[in-house]
Amino acid sequence: MADPSSYRPKPGEIPDSPGVYRFRDEHRRVIYVGKAKSLRQRLANYFQDLASLHPRTRTMVTTAASVEWTVVSTEVEALQLEYSWIKEFDPRFNVKYRDDKSYPYLAVTMNEEFPRVQVMRGQKRKGVRYFGPYGHAWAIRDTVDLLLRVFPVRTCSAGVFKNAARTGRPCLLGYIGKCSAPCVDRVSADEHRDLAEDFCDFMAGRTGTYIRRLEQQMKDAAEEMEYERAARLRDDIGALKKAMEKSAVVLADATDADLIAVAEDELEAAVQIFHVRGGRVRGQRGWVTDKVEEITTGALVEHALQQLYGEEKGDSVPKEVLVPALPDPVEPVQEWLTERRGSGVSLRIPQRGDKKALMETVQRNAQQALVLHKTKRASDLTTRSRALEEIAEALDLDSAPLRIECYDISHLQGDDVVASMVVFEDGLQRKSEYRRFQIKGFAGQDDVRSMHEVISRRFRRYLAEKEKTGEWVDDLPEEGTTENGLKDDDGRPKKFAYPPQLVVVDGGQPQVAAAKKALDELGIDDIAVCGLAKRLEEVWLPDDDDPVVLPRTSEGLYLLQRVRDEAHRFAITYQRTKRAHRFRSSPLDDVPGLGDTRKQALLKHFGSLKKLRSATIDQICEVPGIGRKTAETIAVALAQAASAAPAVNTATGEIMDEEEPGATGSGGEPVTAGAPDERRGQET
Repeated sequence: MADPSSYRPKPGEIPDSPGVYRFRDEHRRVIYVGKAKSLRQRLANYFQDLASLHPRTRTMVTTAASVEWTVVSTEVEALQLEYSWIKEFDPRFNVKYRDDKSYPYLAVTMNEEFPRVQVMRGQKRKGVRYFGPYGHAWAIRDTVDLLLRVFPVRTCSAGVFKNAARTGRPCLLGYIGKCSAPCVDRVSADEHRDLAEDFCDFMAGRTGTYIRRLEQQMKDAAEEMEYERAARLRDDIGALKKAMEKSAVVLADATDADLIAVAEDELEAAVQIFHVRGGRVRGQRGWVTDKVEEITTGALVEHALQQLYGEEKGDSVPKEVLVPALPDPVEPVQEWLTERRGSGVSLRIPQRGDKKALMETVQRNAQQALVLHKTKRASDLTTRSRALEEIAEALDLDSAPLRIECYDISHLQGDDVVASMVVFEDGLQRKSEYRRFQIKGFAGQDDVRSMHEVISRRFRRYLAEKEKTGEWVDDLPEEGTTENGLKDDDGRPKKFAYPPQLVVVDGGQPQVAAAKKALDELGIDDIAVCGLAKRLEEVWLPDDDDPVVLPRTSEGLYLLQRVRDEAHRFAITYQRTKRAHRFRSSPLDDVPGLGDTRKQALLKHFGSLKKLRSATIDQICEVPGIGRKTAETIAVALAQAASAAPAVNTATGEIMDEEEPGATGSGGEPVTAGAPDERRGQET
């Protein structure tokens, strides 16, 4: 625990101007980002007597080891920079709203020649119209199913669309009238785009004019005694009205607005957002956050606005945002929203009428969400704390292991040997810090040597970071890292810079001894090591002849099993990926300068790799884009690959040596070894 006075800036060093500040821990990881109208006044609040600070603020300043700041010219710039840094550094003490799902949107891909209606999640794409978000994907599909009879827009995937165009037969929706079938030229691209635009207009709330137009067309058809057409129009109107009933009118003046409500207690806060477009509720979403510092409702609203609109532009930011409390000061936030939209945005608290009544509904939803979250998580918090305490007691640790790393080795009969590292912090998965390794020090199957190599590589990285000797350029991890990840001063979570309190290995006494030996060779003596053996779920400690046996009902054992099983899953997933990649490899992959396009052209021309192998150089040159020099290289590569495959005696199953004669199949021809995917083995 650090003393804040040890890193407190000297008087006069902190400027009295707007800016953004960062607290870092002893490992140079950013743990808190904040903004201030006056950096001097704000930072002075953190260096008061510890007893006068809020408990969470006190924890933050005692965890930190340094503070730094960046001066900006306006409060709007400070707001933008704060949002950027929170997204980049993911500080553990900042308010971060989280939900347990990715909310689905109804999306229309207007950036395609034939726009498609579909359910989309995740990052928004340029040129796609979005409506929502919705609470459930089935709600989108129900709405789309009703609207397709009126707006028969394409909903099929690119593969289905191309196949229908190739065969000249539309899919089922084309036959039953729920798709205009542009794939078989029933409508032109322009006509289909008009349908998609009408669909978007209807979803955007411009419903009244369209329904009145259909009603007039129905009357005209009836007057002209076209009763079948009139009946179809009547059914279309009924479908549209049924779709509209799914989102009742809540604001009579066709308002576009977002309503944000907050329910909070001393520890947590829940936020609910209703998206109202054209006077109707078009979507709903919610988040929950831990209150890691003493924070007002207005500040919670400000963080919610940053998360909600930080990546949005244009009409995605509504003209009106209704909130329960205004940020202090409100002007920079309102100016920032106006910049995001490109026109004026009203940020205010509703005082009376329909908007106040709807805000009360949103508030009730937020309160219910907080109660539900508390109910689900209360036992979970208690269980996790008890599990960490039980592990600390069983392993005789000085304190609960807040960061646990687990390692596992996976291979298939000694091939594609890989390892995994998973991280649990405070008893929860930290997937952003998972890592995977290829075993490079030797070939073959040896779990003990593999474990020693992986632990050595991981903690050499840690020592390199700790000693500030520059990047460790050898043995890069295989997943989720880049060369730019190892920097001293940018605050990003570095590859291996943060040490665990406990290392868990999947295995028994030999694996534990190998891990401990690797740490001893590196001079690391402040990290505990244990192993969890699968057979009897025993916990092994270094230099102990007898295992520690935790009760089967122990929460600590359950947590260790979860960590071990997650490492096993992650390792097997990587091993299978590597094996599948090897199975898909082709001798053509080794031909320099031969890309995917020309590979496909070769296989399309000859029909198979076998026919390509038997082709002459002149025949290979007939393929467009293949010159004689490339054809010669291809022929050599295929010949070498063919000669490298061992022969098999099909009568006995024996693999014959190259120089041994008589390696023939039943027809007298040599038989090569089976494909790699025909081998059987236990993944470990």
